[in-house]
Amino acid sequence: MATSGTPQRRVPDPGPDPLSRVFAALADPTRRELVARLAVADATVGELAEPHEMTVQAISKHVKVLDDAGLVSKTKDAQRRTVHLEAEVLDLMTKWIERYRREAEQRYRRLDQVLATMDADGNIHPGTESDDTSDEQEGQAS
Repeated sequence: MATSGTPQRRVPDPGPDPLSRVFAALADPTRRELVARLAVADATVGELAEPHEMTVQAISKHVKVLDDAGLVSKTKDAQRRTVHLEAEVLDLMTKWIERYRREAEQRYRRLDQVLATMDADGNIHPGTESDDTSDEQEGQAS
């Protein structure tokens, strides 16, 4: 089977998981810059290409990866094709990150409690041992 032209290089599809596709798309610094620019306002591919030392075709390929990940959408108004940031996809990432940030914060709080009961030699001061029941109650309240 013969094909014409050069094959397009694309980011491999990380699978059906939307979060994986978004993180894979944002792994590239140019695509992160495009998302930052689109957070300000919609733009054409040509406008997105202006600050970069890349061709419009190269920027268009980056936009295609962002589009495949669901981060942007393209619309056509008369002669103008604009690219729009789909901010709700960023909410998906934010919720995922926030979940693990909260868990890490709880672990650090527990560590701070243990360290507060220790002297410089690592000995726990009598009567100041950390109370694990307060963490359990806090976990139940969440």
